[in-house]
Amino acid sequence: MMEFQIGDKVVHCVYGVGEIIQIEKKILAGRSVSYYRVQIRDLTLWVPINGTGKQSLRLPTSASQFEERLQVLGSTGELLSEDRLERKTQLAEQMKNGTLESLCCVIRDITSYGRSKKLNDNDHTILERAKNLLLEEWVLSLSVPLPEAQRDLRQILEDGSRITK
Repeated sequence: MMEFQIGDKVVHCVYGVGEIIQIEKKILAGRSVSYYRVQIRDLTLWVPINGTGKQSLRLPTSASQFEERLQVLGSTGELLSEDRLERKTQLAEQMKNGTLESLCCVIRDITSYGRSKKLNDNDHTILERAKNLLLEEWVLSLSVPLPEAQRDLRQILEDGSRITK
């Protein structure tokens, strides 16, 4: 049974917010396989409907759940390893999870780490990627303009509070 329909907004665990634009069957190694054709910015992905592909797509987080997940950003973070390779592995595992909560944890933990230690290039890269993925879903889930989401994220990370209207 198919979870998504053409026109559904989805979140890909690696590439972020996109839209199902087609459902296609392709012959691969002599077998017919069904795929979601997902458009994400200027990227087109074919995600298998059955098997591992299904875990890489999810529906955008609802507004109420999104607000709850944002509280993670202001909470006490997990300590990241001082060893850059261990830290890289730690963060990569969290990013692979693909959930909104894991993105918030990555942003919180790297930001917290950066208050007392110098971030390396990999830390900065992962932090920016996590922020961009979070902001894409923020704009979609809360129906706010990107500059407002960016401002609110900055404020949450600076003092742990959320701006309310």
